[in-house]
Amino acid sequence: MPEKITEKDSAYRHLELMPTADILSNINKEDKTVPLAVEKALPQIEKLVDAVHEKLGNGGRLFYIGSGTSGRLGIVDASECPPTFGVGFDVVTGIIAGGDAAIRRAQEGAEDNLGAAWKDLGQAGISAKDFVIGLSASGTTPYVVGGLYSCKENGIATGCIVCNPESEIAAISDYPVEVVTGPEFVTGSTRMKAGTAQKMTLNMVSTAVMIKLGRIKDNKMVDMQLTNNKLIDRGTKMLMHLYGWEYGQAHDRLMKLGSVRNVIINYELGITN
Repeated sequence: MPEKITEKDSAYRHLELMPTADILSNINKEDKTVPLAVEKALPQIEKLVDAVHEKLGNGGRLFYIGSGTSGRLGIVDASECPPTFGVGFDVVTGIIAGGDAAIRRAQEGAEDNLGAAWKDLGQAGISAKDFVIGLSASGTTPYVVGGLYSCKENGIATGCIVCNPESEIAAISDYPVEVVTGPEFVTGSTRMKAGTAQKMTLNMVSTAVMIKLGRIKDNKMVDMQLTNNKLIDRGTKMLMHLYGWEYGQAHDRLMKLGSVRNVIINYELGITN
């Protein structure tokens, strides 16, 4: 089995003796390498985005499966899709080993259960219309390995985001993404560079897919949910910019029709009341 680069010894020694300024400077130096690692994986990310877009464009759903930090990052990305892009809450779903309790507290041993992810996906009604992305810094997490193998056996398309080369999870996946971030500042603490890389990649995947699904107009979130005053204000100002309306007029139209997109559609149809 290839060496896990994410587990290699840190390039820095005696961290407990470092002044605060040196700790922060060295962490920052390591963090600067992450976007370059993501850049090298762009061709793989492109293939993953196009595959996910095809599934969602045909009515399928996207699932993220992972444990620990990786699982939590999948949940964060999934939870932000409905308010940002106006999609249903079941279009993108994050599943973490150990269930919702693991979001706040580590569930010891949950990630070692090979059959648990498939059970969790089954409870969500997974089908061949859907797409599953496995998240694992190491590329060897049993929870993710088992879930992706079961998907393969059941004709479900898969991808992954891992941070070691030539991992088992990448070998299983139809559309692997390998963002090789190297040893961590604190040896083995993959919530650092590896977690940052996975977060950046998830941002790319979900945002690009939603753009391709038509959930963005120009560069604006026209389908965002108007769930607080900040977002209502943002939507109002979008309409002011588009049509030269006064704030009150734009605000009233937005609140009446419920989304920036609905206002735009009505305006283009000549409906003004």
